[in-house]
Amino acid sequence: MEGIIDFMKLFPPLSTFQTVLIIIIIIPTLIALITGAPWVPTPKDRVRKMLELAKIKKGEKVFDLGCGDGRLVHLASIEHGANATGFELSPLIFVLATFLRPSYWLKGSRARICFKNFYRVDLKEADVIVTYLLPHAMRRVQKKCEKELKKGARVVSYAFPITDWTPIHRQKRNRKKQYGPIWVYEMGKHQSKKTI
Repeated sequence: MEGIIDFMKLFPPLSTFQTVLIIIIIIPTLIALITGAPWVPTPKDRVRKMLELAKIKKGEKVFDLGCGDGRLVHLASIEHGANATGFELSPLIFVLATFLRPSYWLKGSRARICFKNFYRVDLKEADVIVTYLLPHAMRRVQKKCEKELKKGARVVSYAFPITDWTPIHRQKRNRKKQYGPIWVYEMGKHQSKKTI
């Protein structure tokens, strides 16, 4: 106990403002970690492959659940003409995405990034859902997609599959570049009897 007290003496006391600021940053970041996944940027060439496999048409609505720095929604907007929206709950990552947004706007992106819990987003209008989430989060996303997505909507998952669904396409892992696999699903096709 004495060692902890000595360690704490190294830090000056925090003001009320500093304490509140730390709580405002830490709590949503922990929630984002627990409910989705820690932020690990998807390599841009893998993002492009995910968008290609989704077969996005101009004007389609693309939702990135846990968009991180927003690279996927911006590339969907710039390269595919998508109406793309990303949802991010971690305040620090959201600030990073907001900071990077003007550089994508200069390239023609019209993507939006929202500071919002994607579990509270209505998916009914989405044509494509993109995720890079841990397995526990994928189970929740699966249930949400089954309830809300329209027939023909595509779900693209990087690194972790939706275990009860059969993909319409699977891009294998690239061990040389240390890339994870990509799964593409289409609502109304290949879902198991268990989920329909």
